[in-house]
Amino acid sequence: MPRIVMRAEGAARSFGPNDTVRVAVIGMGSTTAVGGVGGRGHQLIPRVREAPGAKIVALCDVDQTHLDREAQLFKNRSEEIATHRDLRRVLDDKSIDAVVIALPNHWHGLATVWACQAGKDVYVEKPFSYDLWEGQQMVAAARQNGRIVQVGTQNRSSTLLREAFDCLHAGQIGAMRYAHALVYRPRDGIGTVNASLSLPETVDYDLWCGPAPKTSLIRKQLHYEWHWFWATGNGEMGNNGIHVIDIARWALGQDEPPPRAMSIGGRFAFDDCGETANTHVAFFDYPSAPLICEIRNVRASQRPEAIGKFRNQNRGIIIDCEGGYFAGDSSGGAIFNKDGKKIKEFADEGRSKGLETSHMTNFVAAVRSRKASELAAPASAGHHSTACCHLANVSYRLGKQTRPEVIQEMIQINQPLSDAFERCREYLRENEVSLETTPAVLGPWLTYDSKQERFVGDYADDANALSRREYRRPFLMPKIT
Repeated sequence: MPRIVMRAEGAARSFGPNDTVRVAVIGMGSTTAVGGVGGRGHQLIPRVREAPGAKIVALCDVDQTHLDREAQLFKNRSEEIATHRDLRRVLDDKSIDAVVIALPNHWHGLATVWACQAGKDVYVEKPFSYDLWEGQQMVAAARQNGRIVQVGTQNRSSTLLREAFDCLHAGQIGAMRYAHALVYRPRDGIGTVNASLSLPETVDYDLWCGPAPKTSLIRKQLHYEWHWFWATGNGEMGNNGIHVIDIARWALGQDEPPPRAMSIGGRFAFDDCGETANTHVAFFDYPSAPLICEIRNVRASQRPEAIGKFRNQNRGIIIDCEGGYFAGDSSGGAIFNKDGKKIKEFADEGRSKGLETSHMTNFVAAVRSRKASELAAPASAGHHSTACCHLANVSYRLGKQTRPEVIQEMIQINQPLSDAFERCREYLRENEVSLETTPAVLGPWLTYDSKQERFVGDYADDANALSRREYRRPFLMPKIT
């Protein structure tokens, strides 16, 4: 491997008031993939351009079509831009100060660690890591190399949520009882194929796979659909669940993963080749106030309400307190009393439209000041929130299909979890799924030691085995901690 796998030598660059942070964006993404949102790197390029003190000087993507698409926009503005297929060439360029990593999940950890060791600051998209062990190495790499690392959980830059959580932390409606994180987002199945498909000629597939196994393409799309396979993605829990889990953890004031977690879920109705859950209820057992995440992707019914709502919300968070609750997200929310009457509103007033730019601006400012304490979403916060997603997925992967009456009997002592499961059953009935004929997977309770950053107790060996992948040479993650 090139020199990037060695620790960067020398002190961090000192930025003056007129210095520009030279940025490379790695991973353009597909703007046409079915089910996608338009290519994350493609979306972040304008945000970097809007951040004061930053300049994009290089682009990188293993798909030449994606690379040419974005480079042409720079050429149209008569702006010079370097282009690379291999991210290692970006990291070898000493003139580049920072990188934006918008790659598939299985590349987040290695790209971040290599970048830190090459002396680059990093803005890495969510979820922070592909697995728990990677997250540990990423945090250690940032600390060991003195790098500024921001995670793309942009809701952390929301002034609206900060105001709302300040009210909750001040005890305006009493002590917190529990939190709900909601992702009720209808999706379609990705279909099936009977044989491996031809890869796009424009893609360097060896680099696309990187640390993941280099297997045949047995799905209709190379791009975006990687989310729904365990070798490259983390399912909807890691795709969108991370956003609401992160802000719920922020609201609860929790600064580490929970000591226990479990999951109930399944891949229902789609009848496709995807592996991850499209319906998922995860319980994170924080002692002071537990956190429940509910994922719903199935909508077979044509009725718009079939996906369901909880306290009139189908996304965002609900923080239940002794004297009422908060419901909302970065686009707006309110505090309600125990009878559901609104007592305080937090209006968006256009603030959420600039949220991604604010988050990127915060990153660039911290790069210039060299103060990681100024980051809205530092590596440690990203690691701890993403760890929740990993705990949920590991429990699910270790689970077994179980009859619904048995599940309910086993969880009935836990009222918030029991209620969430019953709401899930009703949503599935509305969408023509019966848990009597297609049982859900009941995952085991897993105990996690945050000090050791390992599973302990029952199922620990199997859970720890799922928390660190086998790396494909030469794409090996350095062991830092």
